[in-house]
Amino acid sequence: MLQASSLVDSLKRELKARGVTYADLATRINMSEASVKRMFSQKNFTLQRLDAILQATQIDFRDLALIAQDDARLISELSYAQEKEIIGDTRLFVVAVSVLNQLSLAQIVQIYTMTEADVVRCLVRLDKIGIIELLPNNRVKLLVSRTFRWIPDGPIQAHFREQAYSDYLASQFDGEHELLQQVNVMLSKKSIGALLDRMKQVARELALHHQDDARLPFEEKYAISFLLAARPWMPKAFQALLRHQAPAPGVIRRK
Repeated sequence: MLQASSLVDSLKRELKARGVTYADLATRINMSEASVKRMFSQKNFTLQRLDAILQATQIDFRDLALIAQDDARLISELSYAQEKEIIGDTRLFVVAVSVLNQLSLAQIVQIYTMTEADVVRCLVRLDKIGIIELLPNNRVKLLVSRTFRWIPDGPIQAHFREQAYSDYLASQFDGEHELLQQVNVMLSKKSIGALLDRMKQVARELALHHQDDARLPFEEKYAISFLLAARPWMPKAFQALLRHQAPAPGVIRRK
């Protein structure tokens, strides 16, 4: 059962992720900073006050409840060894990605050249790893949170990055359901922070759509990958023309 204290803890983490300080929040809801701090420390909210906070920060209550529920009982990240085990076996990796996409055993067999026994063996391994719970009749219960992610620069992300260079980006991105936009701008640190927060929010929205569409018939869904990225960057040809004594605006030089 979802506890009110878990909801408040999740709200605090969500505010931090969006860069909203207690002082910022106090201004938005017309309270003193001290009162806001006390409200969070005591975890004492009226429904009207909670609603005011959600409106002021544009946080959806449904998102907050899902985050709190996920945090309480599901895993958000595997260990390095677990990821290495998954990526080390192509069939296991295929089944892992398939169950994360909420495909059934029958659908996996239908799509890939794997027998039912092959898939079941992989499901048993994933159950031991902790990413799923294998139920009677080979049904699968996911044990990962809505915010589950692969380890940054871990074995699986490194694999996806390699595939992105050699395969994912080898496209004109002019087909149906395809889009590639590269925008080079100069922004303040505050604007960059706001942009990164928005990208994280978009990633969460994608996860919500994924969950909402899980109940649709398999034939009505399509595999699609979103690559969200941002970094200080300048083409090497541009960098070659830089004056050494003057670093380019927005380019972080490493010592």
